[in-house]
Amino acid sequence: MSVAATALGITLLVDVLRVWLPSIITIFGQAAATPAELMGAFALMWFVLALGAPPLVRLVGARPVLLVAAVVLGGCRAALGATPGGQAQLYVASVGLLAGLVWLAATATAATRPVAGLVLGLATATVLHTALDTLDLTWRADVLSYALTGAVVAVFLALVWRAEPGTEPGTGPGRAAPWLLAGPALLLSGMLAGSPALATTAVSYLYGPGPGTAGTTPLGDTWPAAVTAAAVALFVGAGLARPPRGPVRWLVPVPLLAGTVMFATAVPALLIPAILLTAAGLGACLARSAPASAAPDPAGSAAAAGPAERPGERRSGFAAVGGMVVFAVGAVLYYSAYDLGYPNQWVPVLLALFVAAVAVRTPGPVPVPVRAVRRPALVTAVAAVVTVLAAIAVPNNAVPVRESEPGPVRVVAYNIRMGFGLDGRFDLDGLVDVVAGQRADVVALSEVDRAWLLNGGHDTLALIADRLGMRYVFAPAADPVWGDAILTRLPVTEARTVRLTALGAPTGAQALATVLDTGIGELVVVSTHLQPPPDDGPVVQAGEVVRFATGYAAGRPLVLAGDFNTEPGDPAFQAFTDAGLVDALAAARPLPTAPADAPDEQIDHIFVSADLTATDAAAPPSTASDHLAVAVTVDRARP
Repeated sequence: MSVAATALGITLLVDVLRVWLPSIITIFGQAAATPAELMGAFALMWFVLALGAPPLVRLVGARPVLLVAAVVLGGCRAALGATPGGQAQLYVASVGLLAGLVWLAATATAATRPVAGLVLGLATATVLHTALDTLDLTWRADVLSYALTGAVVAVFLALVWRAEPGTEPGTGPGRAAPWLLAGPALLLSGMLAGSPALATTAVSYLYGPGPGTAGTTPLGDTWPAAVTAAAVALFVGAGLARPPRGPVRWLVPVPLLAGTVMFATAVPALLIPAILLTAAGLGACLARSAPASAAPDPAGSAAAAGPAERPGERRSGFAAVGGMVVFAVGAVLYYSAYDLGYPNQWVPVLLALFVAAVAVRTPGPVPVPVRAVRRPALVTAVAAVVTVLAAIAVPNNAVPVRESEPGPVRVVAYNIRMGFGLDGRFDLDGLVDVVAGQRADVVALSEVDRAWLLNGGHDTLALIADRLGMRYVFAPAADPVWGDAILTRLPVTEARTVRLTALGAPTGAQALATVLDTGIGELVVVSTHLQPPPDDGPVVQAGEVVRFATGYAAGRPLVLAGDFNTEPGDPAFQAFTDAGLVDALAAARPLPTAPADAPDEQIDHIFVSADLTATDAAAPPSTASDHLAVAVTVDRARP
């Protein structure tokens, strides 16, 4: 199996996973309405089924399995862009995932340079994700996207068809070690080392208008692209270079372990070094795991795998599937914590320890001639340049600040459910249409995800802000990439965030306060998302938000907006009105906001201080999220 075929197959598998993972949450799980244990069992089932692939390869041979699995993987990847969402999306993605796992197992019995294929495949996935501004072709649904997807699938199938297992340059199929690392490497790359959304988020923390907040990057996509380019260069360079041998090999995993520990601290200032160190260390560990027989043959000779190698080939097949089971378990353990409430920061570190242990225990590849590493160096340079150019080609999201104009301010509060609509598709256009239709000046967003692989690895906030022509302020609630935001074209003079008491809600809660220079004077806007404890209301958090917001406003006009998870008349709701705040939606009630397709409860609210008036309340219909947005126009109260 050629390196190019392996790399393209890995890229397609990553594409399918970016759809399959959020489909598990939004379609099968209905955004936490299904127990996390059941979602985890359903997810793991597809990986366990793939354990039947190595015996199938032994029974019928690698080539037939490769061809059939490649056709199904490519077909499902192409079909995902045209699915209407819902159960069709879930099961097309699931079949595509299973086909990808079977293809990976069959490839492990045939590929002679596994590390090169894995490294270039993951790097290609990162470059494409960056070039598309983290909005993958699957979610674009236009003729050009369909054509590009079809072209990639066609090239992949042609490469698989032309490749003869065991006859590529080298001396036979690789050992099991690199295939065992394929799954953990994919997870660590998607979560951290190869995540352009994480790079964007990391850079945005350098421009937050207040402590602990993130803000729009003045240079748009340029600096995040540079971080991603450096990560790609380090990953490819380390992954394809000659790894050290002897006692020095014990130092190979150090950057990987250091990077994942930095990531685990959840300190925003450490995200950029965490990305770079993890990328370099992950590439080096993959290079260290390369089989000695996989070194390029200087003479360019080819050798076919013989019958005596078949037991090793079967081990490689099981290792490939086993590594992807590690991927599934790691992903479930990491992301289930946000529903079940246990510390999950150790999961990436454990994955790094697993990768390190496998890497340092292998003897390592045989030394290669200097001329054999020229091509990896060239690939490294090209990958870095392409990443930067692709990101710069995307429209710059740096938005000029608009001078305040006399007149009232239109405020919108919207729980966007990570950007996914009720049909399970990433509905960026639907979200933007709702906000733009209200001609909003200020937008308070809840459930903002900026890099979770579980949700496809998008920077949802930057994508929405760019399309609305607004700048943003972001504050984390659970980790540095999940929380709440305020978008506006108006000048932001300061900001502050405060964490709220966690009462059994793993995703956490915070309150983000900003001071805006508006047409009605200085205005304090607070965005929050209260998380009630099981079988109770968010009374404690409501009291904390009231004290923080009113104290921060210090007599200035105040708007408090978000998903409060409480209805009018409940004790938590009463905490706001008892503090003198006015329900800005009262005149339009009943105004139910959830669920979006048949709303029967009002849990999204906007409160204003007594020196403001609120008019033109609305909850525009849309299924771009599981909540409806709420909007009001605020103005100074007349004496």
